[in-house]
Amino acid sequence: MKRISIDPITRLEGHGRIEIFLDDAGGVENVYFQVPELRGFEQFCVGRQAEEMPVITNRICGVCPEAHHMASAKALDALFGVEPPPAAKKVRELLYSAFYVTDHTTHFYALGGPDFIVGPDAPPSERNLLGVIRKVGVDIGKQVIACRRRNHEIIRMLGGRPIHPVAGLPGGWSRPVTEEERQFIEKAARENVEFALFSLQAFDDIVLKNSGYLDLVVSDTYLHRTYSMGMVDANNQVNFYDGQIRVIDPDGKEFAKYHPRDYAEHIAERVESWSYLKFPYLKKVGWKGFTDGVDSGVYSATPLTRLNVSEGMPTPRAQEAFERLFETLGSKKVEGRRYAPVHHRLATHWARLVELLYAAERMLELATDPEITSPDLRNIPTGPVVAPLGGVGCVEAPRGTLTHHYFADERGVLTKVNLVVGTTNNHAPISMSIKRAAQKLIQPGRPLKESDLNMIEMAFRVYDPCMSCATHTLPGQMPLIVDVRDSAGALIQSVRKD
Repeated sequence: MKRISIDPITRLEGHGRIEIFLDDAGGVENVYFQVPELRGFEQFCVGRQAEEMPVITNRICGVCPEAHHMASAKALDALFGVEPPPAAKKVRELLYSAFYVTDHTTHFYALGGPDFIVGPDAPPSERNLLGVIRKVGVDIGKQVIACRRRNHEIIRMLGGRPIHPVAGLPGGWSRPVTEEERQFIEKAARENVEFALFSLQAFDDIVLKNSGYLDLVVSDTYLHRTYSMGMVDANNQVNFYDGQIRVIDPDGKEFAKYHPRDYAEHIAERVESWSYLKFPYLKKVGWKGFTDGVDSGVYSATPLTRLNVSEGMPTPRAQEAFERLFETLGSKKVEGRRYAPVHHRLATHWARLVELLYAAERMLELATDPEITSPDLRNIPTGPVVAPLGGVGCVEAPRGTLTHHYFADERGVLTKVNLVVGTTNNHAPISMSIKRAAQKLIQPGRPLKESDLNMIEMAFRVYDPCMSCATHTLPGQMPLIVDVRDSAGALIQSVRKD
């Protein structure tokens, strides 16, 4: 059996490799998406004081510390039974919107974008941020850097640090917004809106007007019909900070809609021995293996699925972009309300830009809200731990639905921690997507090109995975037994370690 390794995989946060096994005829027999790193936050947080969690979990990685900080603060709200004042919720969402702008910008221009802007066939030395700048021009590169700089300044301003913010507390927020800061944020938000519109136009010019790229987007190489998950507000529109979790089936019918605290009734987690990432699935459908369709419990939680489950965007320009995406890809409305889900995985890049525009517009709404400078930012918990079933906090991380669940004793010391992280939700779809891409691109008798391997990597990049956030399970037990088999499955050698 021949083996092809892509190690390390590139343009993601964390580490991983892809192992492709060919059959005797040269076709792809199996593919493994392996993540060798372990963070283990679910284990070593046990025994800590619960209120430490917002500043512990935001160290999980440097890409989305804001998402963990926010989910953690919300989990403590629930654990201590305290409701933040309205102004505190708005300041939290304001910081979170700035975070979304900078995070989606990073992925489009530095991680996923090079595959389209520079091209999947370009030399590896050019498929990077510098290659993108050479293609779009230095002035655009400066705009990208300026966008990230001003939004990280806002994160520092509101959260206390440009990364790993510290302002989130159970019951609210620790730092008020001054009028001078509000004016700075409003100006930045207006610039973000223009930058998001520019980025959507760039996607239109570079991808949608290129028939080769558009054919690639809608090809069956990057297609999987899974369930879609995302957070929606009271109007069933996209919301990143708060709302209910909605799940629709591959045909667009609503399968579930629940409060985040009820996630364990809907989500189960499977462990495979070859990965430190867990495999969440829909409990009421069941785990049927790495397969898609309505009978498989595999679901996805991405920018594209957030649009799939929603009935629109809450802001006007994002709504226009939302409608254009679905109508361009031929989606019709289901029951006259929302569009039928799009399952072309590469369209996730486009959905990410629609969300970028929404985050910028929402940021502007919050920056001009008269309540945003209110000093009434916290209700201090006064009683003992009041949630016997623990406290659950949930936000939409850029990479998917993020859930923190903490259990604590009467002293507020953590006794159990469960994290269902954005990338974890997508572990099974990622595994399936790279296998499908490998099977389509590697054919018996056809010489394998370097660009084929990059196009296999493109199958995971659409999910914008963050391995550092996602790896927390501790599978395995002793003795460790390694069996080596030939292509027919016959045992060649067995090695045991006690």
